[in-house]
Amino acid sequence: MKKTPYLLSLLPILLLIGLLSTNVYLYGDDSLGGSNQLALLFSGTLAAIIGIFYGNNWKDILEGISKSIKSVTPSIIILLLIGSLAGTWLISGIVPAMIYYGLQILNPEIFLFATAIITAIVSLSTGSSWSTIATIGIALLGIGQALGLPVGLIGGAIISGAYFGDKMSPLSDTTNLAPAMAGTDLFTHIRYMMYTTIPSFSITLILFIIIGFRSNIIGTENIDKLLQTLNTSFNITPWLFVVPVLVIILIVKKTPAIPALLAGSVLGGVFAIIFQPNIITEISGEASVTISSSYKAVINAMSTDISITTNNNQINDLLTSGGMYGMLNTIWLIICAMIFGGILESTGLLRRIAEPIINYAKSTGSLVATTTGTCIFFNITASDQYISIVVPGRMFVDSYKEKGLSPENLSRTLEDSGTVTSVLIPWNTCGATQSAVLGVATLSYLPYCFFNLISPIMTIIYAYLGVKIKKLRE
Repeated sequence: MKKTPYLLSLLPILLLIGLLSTNVYLYGDDSLGGSNQLALLFSGTLAAIIGIFYGNNWKDILEGISKSIKSVTPSIIILLLIGSLAGTWLISGIVPAMIYYGLQILNPEIFLFATAIITAIVSLSTGSSWSTIATIGIALLGIGQALGLPVGLIGGAIISGAYFGDKMSPLSDTTNLAPAMAGTDLFTHIRYMMYTTIPSFSITLILFIIIGFRSNIIGTENIDKLLQTLNTSFNITPWLFVVPVLVIILIVKKTPAIPALLAGSVLGGVFAIIFQPNIITEISGEASVTISSSYKAVINAMSTDISITTNNNQINDLLTSGGMYGMLNTIWLIICAMIFGGILESTGLLRRIAEPIINYAKSTGSLVATTTGTCIFFNITASDQYISIVVPGRMFVDSYKEKGLSPENLSRTLEDSGTVTSVLIPWNTCGATQSAVLGVATLSYLPYCFFNLISPIMTIIYAYLGVKIKKLRE
């Protein structure tokens, strides 16, 4: 097999960047409706042509694509279940109840600060940013919208807290994966991450407090109208919180995400039949609550677009769900991203691009900065959070040893850059998922994901200043 010239190996990446930039300019937020998917496919096609020209086998490329898509099968199932759960939690009154009580409890000025804290605690307990955002996050987004805050700002607070908790939780898959790649143990890794992660999150909380006190929050009179509308449209009761509490308990007890979310979705449907008979008749289009109307309403909520109409337009915008159908564009994007990443991996173009990057790293600061840049690069090109941890982990493990650095330096850098930046890339599995779950464009929440933006900068600063850089013992 011939060695691919370096500039030629970069061509698929350059084509992708050019096409994605064009799509954002021409389509704006609608670029996820198909144009970005095709950009990934066109760029993958170019990579395959280059790979075959330089000696790769088409069968091997197909196997690489299959392996890449197979790796996101659980994510696709989870996405469909999140769409289903959002629908049943809406018609059951669970999300409206969260909004109702949240509007009364949360002080508007500290809402963003409180949102980041709440999602951080839940994510730390469950070890899953995805589950946190799909449950508590959706409710907090509704509360923030009711207060008149921009959705991008609310999304930034939700994601910042959720990814802090995910990153620091011993239950998180990425928190276990990073030390495994670097060659250290889990709790050494978590303790060492605290040096960069806690300052990053502290700065994030300060920024949200400042923004909260400077934001234009709607008056208490409008909040009272919203509460009245929710109370008349739904049967609001604390019993509705039984379902989210059970889902959180299941996840804390290490129940896999798929059965936990399925249970939450089905229980949401059961609670809709018990507590919201008027919503059942509205969604089913039938005059009374029967077995057939209940089945029809729950299935509609799980599978397709639904909306609940009230006399308050502001609330109407919150009471909508796309069900599983609403997730199909995102799944399409993820599959196309995995095709592109699988072709780059199987043709060896990713390895070829990475070679000079490794050679560049001379000092401790440049090694950490290069690792950080490589993780972000893989998040952009391979479109998968796990690849952005696994591949750089393999690439740099010997370089850290050669420089006399303990493996926890590498594991911390992988998390500070790979885990947290994945959600900032619109076509990455994480970015595409959270955008779909929250209904907020990735580029809308990106500027406000302060924790995710600060973390990679913080780890580079520590490295160049020589702060908390642990050396290998002789």
